Amino acid sequence: MEGKDLRVILSSNIKLYRTHHGWSQADLAEKANISITFLSSIERGIKWPYPETLVKLAKALKIEEFELFRKNKAITDDTAILIDRLVMDISVSVSESIEKTYRQYKQKEKPSK
Repeated sequence: MEGKDLRVILSSNIKLYRTHHGWSQADLAEKANISITFLSSIERGIKWPYPETLVKLAKALKIEEFELFRKNKAITDDTAILIDRLVMDISVSVSESIEKTYRQYKQKEKPSK
């Protein structure tokens, strides 16, 4: 893989993960403690960040550093939406199940008259 290809993957993944979080460049730049101009240059493939900056970006994006370089493996917006919906559905289902079980338990616990 050539350096140019790696830059394309890196810049694409940073933007993809950033937008997945719903963040602007300013949001990510602040969280990673870098300038917006520098982040913009990285996302456009113009600048190549130092390893320390990659660590800051990955930490801010809540991912492992290697994920910044995974070719065609970053989460797409459609996948992220589906995952969010699945998590919400599971959460609602589990919550309803717990409430139902708790009501049944409390019903059995009541003394008979």
